[in-house]
Amino acid sequence: MKSSINWFEIPAKNFDRAKKFYSELFNAEIEEMPHPEFKYGVLPGDYENGVTGAIVAGEGFEPSAQGAIIYLNGGDDLAGPLAKVEAAGGKVLMPKTGIGENGFMAHFMDTEGNRLALHSPN
Repeated sequence: MKSSINWFEIPAKNFDRAKKFYSELFNAEIEEMPHPEFKYGVLPGDYENGVTGAIVAGEGFEPSAQGAIIYLNGGDDLAGPLAKVEAAGGKVLMPKTGIGENGFMAHFMDTEGNRLALHSPN
């Protein structure tokens, strides 16, 4: 098994707002994918060698600050994307925090009310 995670979906109430937030966070376009029932935007990633996910708006997708936390790739140093969180409309919940030999992490709330995190080696 390559990874215990295969794909993830981040719920959104306002798809356009969420798309703008994640575009600014990753400094990349969020590619909209056609779906018969939902608004669906794929986050940037390496589909063949890594894990990525999407933002999804539609019935049954409810943002939450409770439950599992998804750690998004913060690049070489998560300080860069973390600095964009509040300017993009989110809120930093835990600043960049060292976790020993495992690098660094930070928690944030996105514009939709989801609690997520960033991870980086530096």
